[in-house]
Amino acid sequence: MNICFVIASITIFHSYAKPVHDESYYQTQQIQGLTVPAESLNFLVLGDWGRNGHYQQIPVAEMMDVAMWQLDADFIVTTGDNFYSNGVASVDDPYWKTSFEDIYHGPHLFENWYPTLGNHDYRGNWQAQIDYSDVSRRWVFPSSYYAKRFELDSGEAVLILFIDTSPLNPGYKNEAKYAETQKQDSAKQLAWIEAQLTTSTAKWKIVIGHHPLYSSGKRYGKTAGIRDVLEPIFENHKIDAYFAGHEHDLQHNQPQGTTVQHFVSGAGSELRKVAQRPFTRFAQATAGIASVSVSNNELLVQFISDASKVLYQYSINKD
Repeated sequence: MNICFVIASITIFHSYAKPVHDESYYQTQQIQGLTVPAESLNFLVLGDWGRNGHYQQIPVAEMMDVAMWQLDADFIVTTGDNFYSNGVASVDDPYWKTSFEDIYHGPHLFENWYPTLGNHDYRGNWQAQIDYSDVSRRWVFPSSYYAKRFELDSGEAVLILFIDTSPLNPGYKNEAKYAETQKQDSAKQLAWIEAQLTTSTAKWKIVIGHHPLYSSGKRYGKTAGIRDVLEPIFENHKIDAYFAGHEHDLQHNQPQGTTVQHFVSGAGSELRKVAQRPFTRFAQATAGIASVSVSNNELLVQFISDASKVLYQYSINKD
């Protein structure tokens, strides 16, 4: 008698279990110490985040959902390095689902996302990240650099420039893995930045990019190249704040003799060590994000940890 054994192949898929929250959940999970200004434009700044749920990406995403609810926030911006380590291949890359859609699934995270590109995004199909705007309603990425203008209840305007710093960074000119950055017209972008800031009548001017001009972290002392390109423009036009990523931490830097406030929000997943430098106001290697609240006379920045605690607050005031 012949006995045949059939061994069934069983594939086990590990996926992130999505919790379902009701209103009581948000009441009990409120962020400690979070200031919620009245009549303000509120948004979150997330950086260096796309890691398929690894490191601290999931707890940061869950905290963001609560922060959006608590602030009644309007949108989310990214400071780049949206997908590690080599970007995405296309708009159909599975990474869109496993590193974005399945992670940032909270009901309050379905507001507009305004991304920027980081150096790791250029190691893949960076155009696909722009084209994904045609796939996802919340992913709003019209071009590698673009501007958004928002009006406050007072009638004053807020101008936010989303710039593409990788093509502007002299350090990438001879790096093969960043060859795509050198195919972009950096002179055209710089002229566009100048024109936007020159012609704008907005009371508040904010710039979002990937590379910091000053760093208290891994790249301390190594940011002169991009700083020489952008700082004269920022200082000349007296922008209020520049938000970057690239460094995997949370920072606020204010170099002596400068007027622009420099923030780093790159703690969306993996972390790196930071230190206190001569220009450091705050630096901490804690997973989290920055929240920004802009009202008629105040721009308030708050760093929030993945443990739902406010780590730092800084206010820019205009009479």
